[in-house]
Amino acid sequence: MSVEDFHAWLRREGRIVIVGASLAGLRAAETLRAEGFAGSLTLIGDEPYEPYDRPPLSKAVLLGKASPHRTELPRRREIDATWRLGVAATGFDMAARQVRLADGDAVEYDRLLIATGVRARHLLHDPRISADAANLTAAGADGGAAGMGGGEETGLPPSFIRLDPPEHDRLRRLANRPFGPPHSPHRIDSMRDELAEIVAGLLDDLVGATEIDLVDQFAYPFPVTVICRLLGVPREDEPRFRSWVDPIVAGLDPDAGGDTAERRREAQEARLQLGMYLAGLVEQRVREPRDDMLSQLVTGHGDDGRMTTMEVLSTAVLLLIAGHETTVNLITNGMLTLLRHPDVLDRLRDAPGLAVSIVEELLRYEPPVQLVPQRTCITDIEVRGVTIPKGSRIWLALAAGNRDPERFKAPDRFDPDREDIQHLGLGSGVHSCFGAPLARLETQIALSTLARRLDNPRLSEDPPPYRHNAVLRGPRHLRIGVDRVRPRPGRH
Repeated sequence: MSVEDFHAWLRREGRIVIVGASLAGLRAAETLRAEGFAGSLTLIGDEPYEPYDRPPLSKAVLLGKASPHRTELPRRREIDATWRLGVAATGFDMAARQVRLADGDAVEYDRLLIATGVRARHLLHDPRISADAANLTAAGADGGAAGMGGGEETGLPPSFIRLDPPEHDRLRRLANRPFGPPHSPHRIDSMRDELAEIVAGLLDDLVGATEIDLVDQFAYPFPVTVICRLLGVPREDEPRFRSWVDPIVAGLDPDAGGDTAERRREAQEARLQLGMYLAGLVEQRVREPRDDMLSQLVTGHGDDGRMTTMEVLSTAVLLLIAGHETTVNLITNGMLTLLRHPDVLDRLRDAPGLAVSIVEELLRYEPPVQLVPQRTCITDIEVRGVTIPKGSRIWLALAAGNRDPERFKAPDRFDPDREDIQHLGLGSGVHSCFGAPLARLETQIALSTLARRLDNPRLSEDPPPYRHNAVLRGPRHLRIGVDRVRPRPGRH
């Protein structure tokens, strides 16, 4: 389904039934209304109450151990919709276009949405859900092939995130040899001092400032510097490759509006140009290998053989982009959340080790990747009594799964002390985030250092301006006022 078709689908009159009256269902209904749908809207759920959208009062607040800052009482969400609550949907009749209910009743629909976050993890692990762009194209959908995964229109083969096993597994194992266990088990942990030095240097440059843009001056240059060093890409070439990365990332958004064909063409051209740039670096490494991942991708081999030159280029494009884009958002979302929860920021300042649990809760509460839009059913799949036909395009809303009240207690509360933290912030299954250990460590070091060195940080605007991208969520700028940026310990 193209973006134009999707918007036309939203705005058509008729009857839309949403199966799943949790927060995921409520937000789907809100989106439909916001996008202009004016027809009949019905939400069906087995819970007897409407969902609330608020951070509830916690025990810590009630006992006076935590600040009630930005805490709201429960409130009913007003939306023009019919609620069928306290009765489960047991299936549907595609011929009659009816949802069957447990009480024997039926609700007619013209279009049907299944909004259930609790099933997202199961679908991420389900081998009947394909990530292969060829299956998406065969199903008659726009494969979005110009995104990070790539496509044949660019002259590069798809990277492993757009492939299914066993080919996915072969390429991922080869890419992982210089990056993590079992062949390089200490690669990420050994970077702690280097990462801390990069963070310290960026903040040294801000000493004397009373207002900073966290994105432009910290959250972006930090992971870019890291991935450039890992891959062996010259850091001074950042302005050059950023001009290609931006349209590639924009091409990931399935709902960006505008001229879809032109946006797709720009993304394909940018991926080709980035591939050609990296090809020059790969040729250098063939002649003169160095201690970097590009050299190891070119020269490495094992039980899976070795990558072809085109596979190296496709993998390098993926790692360069994914190696910094998601981390920029994670760091920025993290600082924004901490500034909205100053009691947690104070705790982190006094106990840097708290950064580990803070980052895990951030990955649940405000994940950098909101949804995975490029999946296809390769056979009929039943989800809660509803059959999704073979060839259907599926969007997996990771953010909704992270806030599903059937899975998490008080899902809209930011709680670093949460014990049950099996989130989807870095995906799950065979396509879980390749760089997850690095992203976690970068964000832990970044947030704990910011907490120590920024005196009285405060938001200059709330909410900040956000990037226009449905897949990658994060502020475009995050302007913070400070009394001062502390000098590095031992320096004055």
